[in-house]
Amino acid sequence: MTEEPTLREACQGTPPLSARLEPWMQELLADPATCSSLLERYGSPLNVHDFSALPRNAAELTEVAEGSGVDLRIFVARKANKTLGMVRAAHRAGLGVDVGSERELGQVLEAGVPPHDVVVTAAIKPDPVLRLALESRSLLVLDNLDEVAASRRVAEQVTGARSAEPGRPADGASGAPEPFPVALRLAPKPSDLIPPTRFGESARAWLELIDSGGLGDLLRVDGVHFHLHGYDPTARATALGEALELIDALRERGLAQDGAFVDIGGGIPMSYLDDAEQWDAFWQAPESGLGGGARAADDDRPAAAPDAGEDAPTAPLTWRREPLRQVYPYHQQVIRGPWLERFLGHEIRPGATAGQALRERGVQLRCEPGRSMMDGCGMTLARVIQRTSASDGVPLVGLEMNRTQCRSTSDDFLVDPILVRTGTRDDATDPSVAGAGQSRASERFEGFLVGAYCIEAELILRRRLAFPQGVAVGDVIALPNTAGYLMHILESASHQIPLASNVERVGGGEAGGSGGDHPSAEVADRSRMGGTDHSSTAVEGSDPRPDVPGFKRDGIDRVLPIRA
Repeated sequence: MTEEPTLREACQGTPPLSARLEPWMQELLADPATCSSLLERYGSPLNVHDFSALPRNAAELTEVAEGSGVDLRIFVARKANKTLGMVRAAHRAGLGVDVGSERELGQVLEAGVPPHDVVVTAAIKPDPVLRLALESRSLLVLDNLDEVAASRRVAEQVTGARSAEPGRPADGASGAPEPFPVALRLAPKPSDLIPPTRFGESARAWLELIDSGGLGDLLRVDGVHFHLHGYDPTARATALGEALELIDALRERGLAQDGAFVDIGGGIPMSYLDDAEQWDAFWQAPESGLGGGARAADDDRPAAAPDAGEDAPTAPLTWRREPLRQVYPYHQQVIRGPWLERFLGHEIRPGATAGQALRERGVQLRCEPGRSMMDGCGMTLARVIQRTSASDGVPLVGLEMNRTQCRSTSDDFLVDPILVRTGTRDDATDPSVAGAGQSRASERFEGFLVGAYCIEAELILRRRLAFPQGVAVGDVIALPNTAGYLMHILESASHQIPLASNVERVGGGEAGGSGGDHPSAEVADRSRMGGTDHSSTAVEGSDPRPDVPGFKRDGIDRVLPIRA
């Protein structure tokens, strides 16, 4: 296997931010022929997955909880990665799945995840979402009073339809229908520690609704959920204290009895970088426009050659010196297990920690991490199409992808790409030679990665990158560790350019031969009833091209992303 320094030497940020690489990533990146074959077979860009890190990431949390005597249940956030392979991997690991739409819910149920391992937290829940959640008896998180009213109405329709079935026995001994399990989403009181949130209702609003009979008889409250922005364990523990007070009040009213829980949502941090000094150096870099030095007034300009004298102008580190105002903390010391230790160890009242308060009440702790569970589970490959420059001379490398295919809600993806040399040919200038569309590597330079959308701001990364060995057309750029949100949360098919394909390593996380599976006709029929269509875009096996050995396409690629 190629050592990491060798993999990284062809592309480095200025200054570098070296991504942590899983062994499977190193193995693939050290195999240019397979990287090239994957793009030739499945197109560029391509999302490559290996979910073997998922159980390990979850174990970091469960081991801490067990050591504290806390019952922990993890539901992996489906929104972080849309593949069916992720759902299967989570289910194999004994984890639940958090879903945010009818499609996500239908696919998870079809994949064999039992309803008691599914939580529906969609921010907006139209009737088809409510109906499928209630019919399957998946846990439904109620966000507001209007959603309660809609859920009551759909629950009455569902129970009415069931009771009208010929010969159907009553759900309960008394003939009354069995209530549907729900959780109440709490909006904790804003403070200097807890930011305002658009999700949920206050504890007072929920209790007033219950006391007025507004919840009805068909919805059974089993627990409390909250969703906070940010990663502060102290803020999360403070909100937990308020949620436990609501649990106490619910129990006084006969709700949230056996199996009660508090779900603290996602936002459990991870770290993309191992080197804290690199992260600090990046933010302190002078003339960067990042906060460490004064922002220069002049426009961007080409980087000075590596052997330029000390008096050469300093090149900016971001495109047009644009500051990065909102980014994920790509290096963090306190992640997953240590983060949960701090959370459970925080005093939510004098003499009682969060862990103690959960134990005393016999309340289960639940969470819905996405990014931190996907840590190490995927990377994105893209083909170099062209080398050019802006009209002011700034060097550019054009990739066959667009910026939405490696972007979350942050301003940028702050890890260095890996350049895999697959495009260089000694005889590239001879048009009579087969494969001469490939090119010789350019001279060394510093510049930016740009994408396919016809706008000036179409930057794959807004950071300046150094290519000390140059770049050739046909080379592959790998963006490491993108499985959590970066691949899928904002991806767009503008210009009618297809979305990226998704593949899974066979044997990676026990993928086996199931990577090509797609939702069955049963799910398609059920989805059409709710106004959507899960039908396949292609008949299985209709593509005569063989798969790349060791990889299988994920079935999500064959699910139509449009309404019927």
